[in-house]
Amino acid sequence: MTGEEPSDLIRSVSRALRVLEEVSRADRPLSVKVIARRCGLNLSTSYHLVRTLCYEGYLHRRPEGDYLPGSQLAERFHEMLESFERPPRASEVLRHLADSSGHTAYLAQLAHGRLMVVDLAEGPRSPWLEDLQSGLETAPHATALGKALLLALPYPARHGVLTGYGLRRFTSATPASVEDVEEELAGLRPGQVVEEHGQFREEVACAGAAVPGTQWAIGISARGLAIPPAATAHLALAVRDLARP
Repeated sequence: MTGEEPSDLIRSVSRALRVLEEVSRADRPLSVKVIARRCGLNLSTSYHLVRTLCYEGYLHRRPEGDYLPGSQLAERFHEMLESFERPPRASEVLRHLADSSGHTAYLAQLAHGRLMVVDLAEGPRSPWLEDLQSGLETAPHATALGKALLLALPYPARHGVLTGYGLRRFTSATPASVEDVEEELAGLRPGQVVEEHGQFREEVACAGAAVPGTQWAIGISARGLAIPPAATAHLALAVRDLARP
């Protein structure tokens, strides 16, 4: 939920979405009784909602009588990724960056004040980061991808993104205030490679840069608190490659 509650909020839609969220984030199938308790709904309402969601394909009922996310959620997820209209050669550039540097390469964009990872290519020299996977929102203030995109924004827009998302603390090194982020970005110019060291994950460093003339950023991650200079050079080449018409 974001912003103020609209005056014309449709309660049944809101409840159905709450059910989807609870079932999707659960680490096991949920019974209707558990869904009702977690969503703060009465049992009768919960039965009506899960039956409708099953009929539409957004939930799946197992023979045991409990519920899992349905196939239509995956369809909407893939449609969402396609809607970002990534640059034509983005996947090729990411794959080349991952192969040449050995580090996982990410493509991201700020959408409605949220940092969205849209594509990636895995590299063996990077850790697996569960929050930096395709289709996931992640933190603009604690990631190199986010900071690279924030750097390209005027201050009022940048301030709006930071205050709208909130400055969650991921590690002890995560910036704690808008002023901390501004201090990091001071002296950097748009398009420059931005690095973060242990701010998003302990013992992980990331680098990112905005692609000139676009709303995209490319980034890489590395184990440890340093980005190898060769990897940064490969990142800069990938940014220039993606910026070419």
